Amino acid sequence: MKYRPSRRTRRLAISTAVVLALAGANGPWLYRFSTERYHEYTINKPEYKAANGHWDFLDVPSEHRINTIHAALLHTGKVLLVAGSGNNQKNFDAKSFRSVLWDPKTEVFKDIPTPEDMFCAGHTQLPDGKLLIAGGTKRYEKLQGDVTKAGGLMIVHNEDPDKPITLPAGTRFTGKKNGKTFVSKDPILVERAKKVFDEETGAFLRNDPGLGRIYVEAQETGKKYETGTEDNYRVAGLSGSDTRNVYGIAQKLALDKKDFQGIREAFEFDPVAEKYIPVDPMKEARWYPTLTTLEDGKVLALSGLDEIGQIVPGKDEIYDPKTKEWEYTGVERRFPTYPAVFLLNDGKLFYSGSNAGYGPADVGRDPGVWDLATNTFKKIPGLSDPDRMETSATVRLPPAQDQKFMVIGGGGVGESEKSSEKSRLVDLTEKKPRFTDGASLSEGTRYPSASLLPDDSLLVTGGSSDYRGRSGSDVLQARLYDAKTDTYKRVADPAVGRNYHSGSVLLPDGRVMIFGSDSLFSDKANTRPGVFEQRIEIYTPPYLYRDFRPELTAGPKKIERGSTGLFTTQHASKITSAKLMRPSAVTHVTDTDQRTIALEMEKSEDGITVTVPDNRALVPSGWYMLFVTDDRGTPSEGMWVEVPE
Repeated sequence: MKYRPSRRTRRLAISTAVVLALAGANGPWLYRFSTERYHEYTINKPEYKAANGHWDFLDVPSEHRINTIHAALLHTGKVLLVAGSGNNQKNFDAKSFRSVLWDPKTEVFKDIPTPEDMFCAGHTQLPDGKLLIAGGTKRYEKLQGDVTKAGGLMIVHNEDPDKPITLPAGTRFTGKKNGKTFVSKDPILVERAKKVFDEETGAFLRNDPGLGRIYVEAQETGKKYETGTEDNYRVAGLSGSDTRNVYGIAQKLALDKKDFQGIREAFEFDPVAEKYIPVDPMKEARWYPTLTTLEDGKVLALSGLDEIGQIVPGKDEIYDPKTKEWEYTGVERRFPTYPAVFLLNDGKLFYSGSNAGYGPADVGRDPGVWDLATNTFKKIPGLSDPDRMETSATVRLPPAQDQKFMVIGGGGVGESEKSSEKSRLVDLTEKKPRFTDGASLSEGTRYPSASLLPDDSLLVTGGSSDYRGRSGSDVLQARLYDAKTDTYKRVADPAVGRNYHSGSVLLPDGRVMIFGSDSLFSDKANTRPGVFEQRIEIYTPPYLYRDFRPELTAGPKKIERGSTGLFTTQHASKITSAKLMRPSAVTHVTDTDQRTIALEMEKSEDGITVTVPDNRALVPSGWYMLFVTDDRGTPSEGMWVEVPE
C-alpha cells in the first residue's frame, strides 16, 4: 500500500512557499506564523513520514467525545472507550456514566449504556473474547478543607459464635468515652465469632470475634465532632445478648482527606452483542485494581481501594469465567493500586514494581516473582532508583518466550516532583535475575504510554516530568525502542500532551491510538484548573509509508495450542516472521495483557504454515492478532485468530 501526499499537503507546500517569500519582504512579524507553517509542511513531507511516522487527530463527533480513562481492543476489531463518570464529580452525582465503541474500519462511533461508574476499574481479556471489567467508583475523594463531617473507619466486632449479624445503613455508633455519635453509610454483615481450641488437648481457648469494616461519619458538621483517640462504640438498635457481643472500635475520626471508595460490581462486555452483562460481584470493593489473566483462563483481582477508601488488605480473589463467580485465593499479599502483575511462562507471576499510586510507601513496592500456589515471593534486586517506580509503565519485550521486561520512567510516591528518565531491564530466564539500566529517555517521565508494534519495536510516547503535568511539564515526544540494540530513536512528535489517565492501544492495521490526559493545571503558572483531554491521536508508524506490505488472504479462524495453521498469501517469499499479538486492555498506562508471541513458520509457494506454542501460560486462551513481517520489517494487517480453551 503506497501512502501519497494528500491535496492538503500539496496546498500546504505551495502556501508555505508564498508565506516564506512574504516573510522575507515584510520582516519578523511574520516569522512565528511562517515557522509554524513550515513545520506543518515538513512533517507532511513523504520522506519525513517514511522516517518518523505521522500523527493525526481522530475525528470524533462531539456527541461521542468522552473523558476516556480505559480502552480495550476487541476481537471484532472495534475499540471500547470507557469513561464512567470520567473523573467528574458532576457526572458522578448525576449518575452519568459513559462508554463509546469505535470502529476503526468504518469510523463509526456508538454510545454503550454503562450501568455503573467504571471510572478507575480493572479489566482484562477473557478466553471467549469478552472483556471482564470489575470495580469502579462508589464515592469521590474529598480533600482536606472540603470535608465537613468527621468520619472514618469503624471496625465492628461480633463475639457471638452462633450467628452473624447484619447492621443496616444508618446504624448509630456512640463512643463510650467521648460520647460522640457516628452513623454508618452502608449496611454491613459481620460474620460470627470463631471458636479456637487447643491443637493438642482440644480444650476450648477463646472466641475470636468476627470483624466487619464500615465507613461512618458524624451526624453534624464541625470540628467539635472529631475524635483523636481509640474508643469503643455502643451500637444502637440491638437487644438481648447482641448488646454485649456486638460493638465498634474506631481510631481517629476526623475532618482529614477522604479517599475514593470502590465498588464490588463486575461485568463482562460482549463484543458481539455490544453490551455489558452483569456477573457475580467481587468479594471486595476495588477502585484502581489490576486484573491479570492466569494460566487456566481464570482472572486474579489485586489491590484497589475498598468501600472505606482504604487499600484492600491483601485479600486477592479469582474470577472463574465458566461459573461467573469470584472466590478468595486463600492467601494475602499487599500491593499498591494498579500493580503491574504479569503471567509468566511457568504460571508464576511477575510484579515489576510499577503502580499507579495509592498505598503505603513501604509496603508491597519491591519487584519480584510471586508463586501464587505457595504464596512465596522472591524479590528482584538491582533497581537504581526504586523510589521512582510509581506511574511507570512496564512492557514484556518481544518475543514473550524470552521473558524480558522493561520498566519505563515513573516518579516518586504521591504528588512528588521526582521523575525518572530510566528504562530498567530484567531477564527472568536468568537463575538470579536483577535489574540493569537500559537506554534512557531524554528527561524524567511519569505516565509514559508504551505499545508493542508488529515489527517488534516499541512506541513510547507522552507522559510528563512532574505529577499530572504540573507546571506545563508534559513531554511532547515519541520514540521507537529497539530491544535488540537497546536504543531509542526520536520520531514524529505528538500534538498534545498526555499525562495522568492516558494510554495507548495498537490497532489491527498497525497504527496506534493514544487517548486521555488529566492535567492538574492548564498553565505553567499552575493557576488555571486543567481540562480533561478528550482529543484522540492516531500514530501511523514509518513502516506504513513504505511501497509494499505483505498481505494474508485467508486462513483458519481458530488454532489449538501445539497445532498448525496454513495461511495463504501471494507474498510468501518475502515473509520472514510471524507472531501472535494479544489485544490491549489498558488504563493508567498499565496493560498486563499486552504480549507478542513468536511463531515457528514454514513457507510454501502460496502460503505459510505457523505453529502455536503448546504452553498455556505463554499463550493464554483467547483472541490474538496474527501479523507477518517481510524482510524489511514491514508488517501485514493483523488477522484475528482464536486460541481456544
